[in-house]
Amino acid sequence: MRVEPAAAVAFDIDIAVAVIGAGAAGLVAALAAHEAGAEVLVVERDPVPRGSTALSAGLVPAPGTRWQREAGLDDSPELFSADIMAKAKNEPDPALVARLAGAVGPALEWLADRHGLPFSVITDFRYPGHSANRMHGLPSRSGEELVDRLARAVEEAGIPVLCEATVDTLYAADGAIRGIGLHRPDGSRERVACRALVLACNGYGGNKALVAQHVPELSGALYFGHEGNQGDALLWGEALGAATRHLSGHQGHGSVAHPHGILITWATVTEGGFQVNAEGRRFSDESRGYSEQAAEVLRQPGGTAVTVFDARIAGIARQFEDFRRAESAGAIVAADTVAELAARLHLPASALSATLAEVEALKRDGGRDAFGRSFAGVPALAAPYRAVRVTGALFHTQGGLVVDDDARVLTAAGAPIPNLFAAGGAACGVSGTGPGGYLSGNGLLAAVALGRIAGQAAGATGCVSS
Repeated sequence: MRVEPAAAVAFDIDIAVAVIGAGAAGLVAALAAHEAGAEVLVVERDPVPRGSTALSAGLVPAPGTRWQREAGLDDSPELFSADIMAKAKNEPDPALVARLAGAVGPALEWLADRHGLPFSVITDFRYPGHSANRMHGLPSRSGEELVDRLARAVEEAGIPVLCEATVDTLYAADGAIRGIGLHRPDGSRERVACRALVLACNGYGGNKALVAQHVPELSGALYFGHEGNQGDALLWGEALGAATRHLSGHQGHGSVAHPHGILITWATVTEGGFQVNAEGRRFSDESRGYSEQAAEVLRQPGGTAVTVFDARIAGIARQFEDFRRAESAGAIVAADTVAELAARLHLPASALSATLAEVEALKRDGGRDAFGRSFAGVPALAAPYRAVRVTGALFHTQGGLVVDDDARVLTAAGAPIPNLFAAGGAACGVSGTGPGGYLSGNGLLAAVALGRIAGQAAGATGCVSS
């Protein structure tokens, strides 16, 4: 990734706003910039828009939405902000937290009203750390549907998406971005002048060297994000003198079906399930969250664990397309007895039976275990049982370029780079410095809310400069 002088560069075309990356952040930014009156071009390295969004559950946390009101749910941006800050131990920038918490609800309603995305709120279970049911998703509860519907909206708006084109160069002059250079699979090159640029190419999760540098505890973990997340925005930003923050922040996940590589919803745990290792024993407080659980799972023999739940929980999980796919792939094991479940998963039957009995006693008594997990009010498990073997994975990084209220990238001295914006994983998010600060949905919060903010500001900048 290079930053080169723009002087004497002959550009092939001129555009008001260029967006690098066609995941949720880039597509939302493109729609917002287009609505602001700017001519927009999206550049994507893949054959079709996908990104890490397609690998996610596609759930966006948002407070005070009309869907919550219709469901009788009481929530507010202030409550959401407090949840984010509490989960990340007050490490994030409070102003950024408040900005995103206040912007994401209107962004979802805008996507629904203007572009037809049929969001609804999940009411039958709540993710750890959230004080209200505020996860919003599309009918399939999948990231694939989210990115597909956003891509369709971009197409219907007449915004061109240049696929199979990899940006490798930014051209700069007088402290501002003047254009981008890209190459195609056939080796051809193009140079595109732009008056505003949005970096929506996510973080550095696919760059093994950067992961080893900033998140060494997951350097050998399964990477469940998009391989194109090579830290391009971070590297360009550093070359431009941009400020970075919380580069060790990341989202892990302790529930990826092994060896199938399918995400298993954390409802399998929050609704009363638990995880055991190869010895049939629990090893941690699973209720802290799925992000921090990734490293816990990886520390177990073979780097795997088994999530134990039941048919009732499977019914809740089945609303997610990923879970249905896991069932079709044979990743979900069913059994009428604990002994049968243990045999099918090659676990010690006596140990698994003892673990289940201990958990159920804690549920009956409303007790707290030795790891600190409270089982008060948690439903009991009952036959028939279900289980899935899982591993820990790195999903995406949460640190990145520091941005202002308009998603404009700031220099190390705190001054804005006037026409450079960052959204989604390219920007420093609101999860702090480690896995424990990640509150469910923080990734798509930054993609959707910051994507719209970046697009609006970039669109205004591109129009004024034209």
